[in-house]
Amino acid sequence: MPLTLSQTDLLRQQNFINHQWQDAQSGAWLPVSDPATGLDFANVPDSGAADALAAVDAAHAAFPAWRARSARERAQFLKRWHALIMANLHDLGRLISREQGKPLAEGVGEVAYAASYVEWFAEEATRTYGDMIPEPRAAANSWWSRSRSVWWPPSRHGTFPPP
Repeated sequence: MPLTLSQTDLLRQQNFINHQWQDAQSGAWLPVSDPATGLDFANVPDSGAADALAAVDAAHAAFPAWRARSARERAQFLKRWHALIMANLHDLGRLISREQGKPLAEGVGEVAYAASYVEWFAEEATRTYGDMIPEPRAAANSWWSRSRSVWWPPSRHGTFPPP
């Protein structure tokens, strides 16, 4: 199956770290081959620990600005991402089909299924739930001073802290 994309810029061959496309720090590459033909059709960076740390550091640095956005702004951002996925559904499905050797319908279905999670999180973004944690000391008669709504993001090391 020829790789014919309506949006050729969807086939990226670099890492996206800290708002820019870049090669692996090692300069190494891995070929991506079509399992049906065995022919290479793309290359991707052979990223290592240094690339992973750079990505985690960039995400960690970006988190305060993301946290400062309102729940509605975060939801709108995710809804735009969902709309972009759906607008490029068939091209993304072609890429999955080509890379994994799946039938085109299965690749398109996989993209639609993944997009449904983005849509769900976009809808949930306006619901800012949290665990109510009692204040460790006596407080004034204010509900806010007696409890806090807390959610901990992944740590800077790419792991999740215990609840």
